[in-house]
Amino acid sequence: MPILNKDMTLCISLAARPSNIGTRFHNYLYDALGLNFIYKAFAPVDLAQAVAGIRGLGIRGAAVSMPYKEEVIGMVDAMDASATAIDSVNTIVNNDGVLTAYNTDYLAIARLLAANTIDPATTVFLRGSGGMAKAVAAALHDAEFAQVTIVARNEERGRALAALYGFAWLPEVGGASADGNPANSDNSANTGGAGMLINVTPLGMAGADASVQSFTDDLVAEAHVVFDVVALPAETPLVKAARAAGKQVISGAEVIAIQAEEQFVLYTGVRPSPELVREASEFSRQ
Repeated sequence: MPILNKDMTLCISLAARPSNIGTRFHNYLYDALGLNFIYKAFAPVDLAQAVAGIRGLGIRGAAVSMPYKEEVIGMVDAMDASATAIDSVNTIVNNDGVLTAYNTDYLAIARLLAANTIDPATTVFLRGSGGMAKAVAAALHDAEFAQVTIVARNEERGRALAALYGFAWLPEVGGASADGNPANSDNSANTGGAGMLINVTPLGMAGADASVQSFTDDLVAEAHVVFDVVALPAETPLVKAARAAGKQVISGAEVIAIQAEEQFVLYTGVRPSPELVREASEFSRQ
């Protein structure tokens, strides 16, 4: 890492619960490629002021994480098609004071679905209805998955996301509600299982929800593929249960490596080699 200097370009992340993953990933690549950049994570106390600071301080770019992916839409100057398509932002790029929003989450999900050769006829439970859930739902739809059920406690958001792509909606599946708590028997949905389970909620994330398994063991047992977008920790309760049951697993660590690589390219204009991306991803999780 070069010594801090007045010409150094700053990139940041904005998250309610920031981690060191992005910081270590980007700074590793800056160092390896000899770029005069530095990356710092922030937990904004005022999101609007933070976004205004990107423009005002000449910050080159910002990663945007939960729960800000939709809230920042009204704070930027332009929306790339990747963000407009799903009304969700995970990247802001500052070009001479003009803030343009992108979404690299979609690309990461689409790549992983293709790389894991998952049959589009597979039934899917997608837990969540926020910005990342929109990216996952859009990628599923574009890959021609049709038998998808959005599992979301927030009925308005869950139904809206499901209707957008012609999917089904349920508040709960498998005896557990969308927040991971035991379901109310009066509202419980006896739906059976699905071939692929996808968690796009904070359940299992380091912090208050770290011990919560986002889908029950019974649902894991019935599934063929388990996909958890939570990146920290990589081995969430859901991932651990899936590995123990011998299921095909796609982890949040894989998602974050791809989406972070695309952010890196947007910020720097440089495409790192696959080997460097792999090294940076491994370093980010140490």
